[in-house]
Amino acid sequence: MFSITVRDHLMVAHSFRGEVFGPAQRLHGATFVVDATFRRSELDDDNIVVDIGRATAELGAVLAELNYRNLDDEPAFAGINTSTEFLAKVIADRLAERVHVGALGEGARGLAGITVTLHESHVAWASYERDLRTAG
Repeated sequence: MFSITVRDHLMVAHSFRGEVFGPAQRLHGATFVVDATFRRSELDDDNIVVDIGRATAELGAVLAELNYRNLDDEPAFAGINTSTEFLAKVIADRLAERVHVGALGEGARGLAGITVTLHESHVAWASYERDLRTAG
């Protein structure tokens, strides 16, 4: 399996519900380094996984929808604990939508999967991996 990874960052504010979250139940900020890894079993006709420039631009566009926002105020996340794991899935799903509509180019339609990793620090991160060959 071939892969490429592009990187950006995300800064949000949010709070959590539930005792398991301790002091994070209060409003707090979070900064993530975000890696998006695109995979395919065979290189495309140009001998690439996907255009790195397009992948970088689309990751940036997806993150711009979330960046510098209080996620508690976003209607799409009403009543949801926007954990690192949850946000990794949101970003992966939004990137998948962009692949399926052709935003990463026609060659990207041959991608097998995407993994999004949100690094909370140098010692803690969470990932979500999804197949692109099936819907959802």
